[in-house]
Amino acid sequence: MTDYKDRPINRVVIAGGGTAGWMTAAALSRLVGRKLHVTLVESEEIGTVGVGEATIPTLLTMNRLLQIPEPDFIKATSGTFKLGIRFENWLYEGHDYIHSFGDTGKGCWAGGFQHFWNKAQQKGLATEYGAYCTELRAALENKFGILSEHKLNYAYHLDATAYGQYLRRLAEASGTRRIEGQIDRVSLSETTGFIDYLQLKDGQQIAGDLFIDCTGFRALLIEDALKTGFDDWSHWLPCNRAWAVQTEPTDEPVPYTRAIAHDSGWRWRIPLQHRVGNGLVYCNHYLDDNAARERLLSSIDGTPIIEPRPIRFTTGQRKQYWHKNCIALGLSSGFIEPLESTSIHFIQNGIMWLLLMFPDSVMSQASVDEYNNKLRSEAERIRDFIVLHYYANQRTGEPFWDMCRDLPIPDSLSQRVALFKDAGRVFKPQEDVFSENSWVQVMMGQGIMPERYHNIVDSMSTEQLRQFLNDIQSDVERTVAALPNHGAFVDALVAQTK
Repeated sequence: MTDYKDRPINRVVIAGGGTAGWMTAAALSRLVGRKLHVTLVESEEIGTVGVGEATIPTLLTMNRLLQIPEPDFIKATSGTFKLGIRFENWLYEGHDYIHSFGDTGKGCWAGGFQHFWNKAQQKGLATEYGAYCTELRAALENKFGILSEHKLNYAYHLDATAYGQYLRRLAEASGTRRIEGQIDRVSLSETTGFIDYLQLKDGQQIAGDLFIDCTGFRALLIEDALKTGFDDWSHWLPCNRAWAVQTEPTDEPVPYTRAIAHDSGWRWRIPLQHRVGNGLVYCNHYLDDNAARERLLSSIDGTPIIEPRPIRFTTGQRKQYWHKNCIALGLSSGFIEPLESTSIHFIQNGIMWLLLMFPDSVMSQASVDEYNNKLRSEAERIRDFIVLHYYANQRTGEPFWDMCRDLPIPDSLSQRVALFKDAGRVFKPQEDVFSENSWVQVMMGQGIMPERYHNIVDSMSTEQLRQFLNDIQSDVERTVAALPNHGAFVDALVAQTK
């Protein structure tokens, strides 16, 4: 057992900048309720991956905690709003569906809306499932707004580099000290194995009590120095490459991310105010790197702003997120491909649990263990959700997709699929960032339909069920009709800022 006794936390050293480093610095500097010396070490010569331009609704919580005004945030990051993800060709070529962030319909204590919809569909009383979700309908009609009587669930598309710069200004204004320099060596204590200091190439030694590894895929502290270990998930998620490129916009931004399947993976399209983020994710065992680059360039709309950038990755997570006196955040902690836009959420989640468990005086083994358990559990839930998209496909005759369909899936996912197939049941564990409705939308979108519905639905007469669904659909249509155009709303919001 690691000895955490007599280790007060007064000096926090963050290795690496980017979104992970500066979000951590801003949160610790502004939100920890005692005097804390926060130092961030980064080098202008080392770039960041910087392609994570789509988010999920949890980012709103972090922005509110940091007291970031939404108009300022949208302007600074060239942001747009996101109501969900449109999955194209994932079930089969020509099929599409939207995983929206909103609730669909209304359920009851015993069963979600999918049970009511399932019976109504069998009786010919229901239209498509998405017709009963305000966020989904608004996304399709390119609308967005904030109405006092109906709050939309939303996230953002943003310039991740600009967001990191915005967070840097907040952090430095709150006392974070930035040091320019490259890490040459991580010095460990000969007696405990804890990190004593970071040795920079110019000779500086940056000592600390707690070290945050935000060095990206290099994982200089958590892996190179501390040899923490890595759980490889590529046997469930075989994609291991991506190309990313930014293009000039050719039309107004839509309030959703596009995820478009191709024969060896998928590609993304993320609309910002001033540009569009594009990328192609693939498995190099089924598509050559050069062919993948050319495929991306041939599929984009608009003129490229930069040269395409290659990204290599292995899906998985560190065996421990917090090991000795080091915590890994961002890509140094692991990676799950960007299919459901969870990269920035992983950073935020690690920070939030650190804030909840931040040592009052000294570190404790119990807190470290709980931190690792929380983060590993949530990562595994998200892993299962991503695997679901690949596993439940009907793209027969394509070697990559045939392989994905035949791969053994985690037991935890197998159980969830079986529950839903049997009777439309979805139960949300506490550590699952995705709602019950998210699982319902993706399962049905991927062709998994429940065989039965909960018998509580039978308490409604046929006429009551018809009226129930009609009322929900009418309410959705009225709400969407009242929303402004998404692009016009963004322009008006930006105009509010100085």
